[in-house]
Amino acid sequence: MYKIFYQPEGYWFGDCMPYCKDGTFYLYHQRDTRNPGPMGEPFGWSLATTTDFLNYKDYGTVIEHGRNDEQDQYIYAGSIYETSKNKYTAFYTGANKIFKSKGIPSQKLMKATSDDLVNWEKKGITDQIAPQEGYDVYAWRDPYILWNEDKQEYLLVLGAREPGDNRKKTGRLVSFTSKDLEKWDFKGDFWYPHLFTMLEMPDIFKIGDWWYLIVSEFSEKNKMIYRMSKSLDGPWLAPEDDAFDGRAYYAGRTSTDGKKRIFFGWVPTKENDNDLGNYEWGGTFVPQEVYQKEDKTLGLKPLESIWEVFNDEEKLNDIDLNKVDGNVEKVIVQNTGECFRFETTFTFSDETRYISLYLYENELEEAYEYRISLAEKKIYFDKTPNWPWYQYMSKGLERPINLKAGIEYELKLIVDDDIAVLYIDGIALTARMYNKPGMLLSLSVTNGSLYTKNMKIGRIREKGKYGL
Repeated sequence: MYKIFYQPEGYWFGDCMPYCKDGTFYLYHQRDTRNPGPMGEPFGWSLATTTDFLNYKDYGTVIEHGRNDEQDQYIYAGSIYETSKNKYTAFYTGANKIFKSKGIPSQKLMKATSDDLVNWEKKGITDQIAPQEGYDVYAWRDPYILWNEDKQEYLLVLGAREPGDNRKKTGRLVSFTSKDLEKWDFKGDFWYPHLFTMLEMPDIFKIGDWWYLIVSEFSEKNKMIYRMSKSLDGPWLAPEDDAFDGRAYYAGRTSTDGKKRIFFGWVPTKENDNDLGNYEWGGTFVPQEVYQKEDKTLGLKPLESIWEVFNDEEKLNDIDLNKVDGNVEKVIVQNTGECFRFETTFTFSDETRYISLYLYENELEEAYEYRISLAEKKIYFDKTPNWPWYQYMSKGLERPINLKAGIEYELKLIVDDDIAVLYIDGIALTARMYNKPGMLLSLSVTNGSLYTKNMKIGRIREKGKYGL
């Protein structure tokens, strides 16, 4: 069976620290053995490189984790920066679970250097970026570094919180500055919204006149959010829709080759590979392209290289569905297979209540469903029918979407075995699904009308090329 999205054989993909050099993307990431469960065994940083997000070169572990009595028993997230030509520094989080159980500060920033982005030499703890007074010594992680052109200095931000009960919403970003990456000055809170218990995986980049700040939070919606500002000093403004995806896409950072900016996030597995299970840490790497919309907010779309690999394309007939009171459904593909893409352009009438796309459907109309609720201005992912109640743990699998009657919208869907990613108007919604009832693909409309055109399904012609 084909596999498009990357997951190292025998491992689960964790937080990614991407870096791009001469058109090659370097994916520094954690590999989880799931022994005996998520994050059970210590890990360092592993590396895979790619130019097209279809073919990967695996280098294995390139920064080894330390012993159980060392600070970097686990190597959590960090950031890579080119300090001079072909000289690179990685700042990362050394975390020791045994230290925490003994009341010893368990998370500290550490450093490694490299001449080629593959071979790294660890340099130990960076004492100048140690947890500061008034902050939790067990939550000091995920540094991100960039060059501040306006102030001619390096800016390093990381996730932190106040000491005390982890249920308190004291999560914030703090910052340090440096002229040379050696001497660091603590600048205090960089962003403290009083909304979350902890913030992880900060990322900062600029498009045009706007700066964008991305964080992952796990106390409210357990997903990535962003803010925007005309200045690195803030204020950081919340767009109406401040997220990129739903619960099933997490810990994404970005990198750019100068042409496109890519999100490097992962799709979590579910407990016991079960639709009813809760989400687990780590899973499968899924790249998505992030872009700036006309209103300067951000949207997601599929990568062109991944979209075009489905080169066996079949055109489908247009459909026109109408139902004044109730639901009408049309099967559009009899056998999708387990690796395909689908696209269409659609419009709908004013009174329309729902539009649904059904995946892996069978003759009993059991399926996974993407439902656009036009009155609620939301899109959901769930199982249908949910009988016996309930068949799918869908908490967090919804996104705001504000579509207007009579306007044409593009819908794009990528399905890779147990992962689905849907795109409409810059909105993305990713899901993980395990119990596939059938192989039908269908569309439906409730209390209104739906017209689709330019419908196509794409599969992969060349067998074996992209199997992992």
